[in-house]
Amino acid sequence: MIDRRLFTHFDWAILSVIIGLICIGFASIYSATHAQMPAVYMKDIYWIIIGSVMMLAAIVLSYSYLERFAYVIYGSSLLLLISVFFIGSSFSGAKRWISLGFFTLQPSEFAKLALIIMLARFFNEKLISDKGLGLKDLVVPAVIMIVPFLLIAKQPDLGTGIILWMIFWSMAFIVKIRTKVIAGLMAFFAALAPFGWMFLKDYQKARITSFMNPESDPLGSGYHVMQSKIAIGSGGFLGKGFMEGTQGKLMFLPEHHTDFIFASLAEEWGFIGATVVLGLFLALIISGINTASSSKDRFGFLVAFGITSMFFWQIFINLGMVAGILPVVGVPLPFISYGGSFLITSMIAAGILLNINMRRFIF
Repeated sequence: MIDRRLFTHFDWAILSVIIGLICIGFASIYSATHAQMPAVYMKDIYWIIIGSVMMLAAIVLSYSYLERFAYVIYGSSLLLLISVFFIGSSFSGAKRWISLGFFTLQPSEFAKLALIIMLARFFNEKLISDKGLGLKDLVVPAVIMIVPFLLIAKQPDLGTGIILWMIFWSMAFIVKIRTKVIAGLMAFFAALAPFGWMFLKDYQKARITSFMNPESDPLGSGYHVMQSKIAIGSGGFLGKGFMEGTQGKLMFLPEHHTDFIFASLAEEWGFIGATVVLGLFLALIISGINTASSSKDRFGFLVAFGITSMFFWQIFINLGMVAGILPVVGVPLPFISYGGSFLITSMIAAGILLNINMRRFIF
């Protein structure tokens, strides 16, 4: 039976923010695809319905179950990632999806939530000294992150892999790492960077080099960023109006309904519309931080902070690459970009945040 006190502490304001972002996302996807790809926005309706059911379940069921079944959730995520290599579907040279007939599952999206839950349980159970985590203390959580990271990088999916890294380091830093360990790790990764370049795919290397100078190859690796800047700049202060954008409609802007949807949105709604979206994202991040800080237990704090860091890094990296200040790594924008697994994962994560927030006074 659901405790009635839960509704007293339910954060209706942040639920409104999430609903607002989803509605903006659907409107943007409809505008970007109704002419050339009408099936896309129709599918998005299904994802929203499925995501709403999953989010409701994430709100109703106590988040304590996540800690209890952390190993099962994490293990299932690894099995799904491994199964991609045997029964997965390929698209544009990447093998990331499992076809379930009526639904195409992307396990790497759910791996982000599984990682957060597993790390939260590990750090919650571990006794940490006042000095913080030492190098030996980071070995097990690093392995927990590296296993799904390697499976995802093999697909290849550099964007999701980067998000896993950022989630791991965000949660480790909030738990506290010793200063000497931080300095040593920074020196180690700096020395390792040139060797990491050797393992990148050719298209990934092209994206990084074009980031330095997109004008050097405006019709190739720099095309995405050039067209994105044109779309954002042409929106001006008030924008061209709903469904009046030309960069997306005329297909000049690649991935205008997925990774670069913010550029399409900015073209149609201008500076004002873009600012509204940024304001909603800011409200989401602040609410997530407040939820973590007011959580009734350490596990809830770590899960809430992990989810908030996931949202933050996805927003930061996506907007950075759309604006041309970060390399293009294929990170979509939460609740806005098209993608079934991505939207459902984001809605489940939002539901868990609401769950932790409304149970902070219930013991």
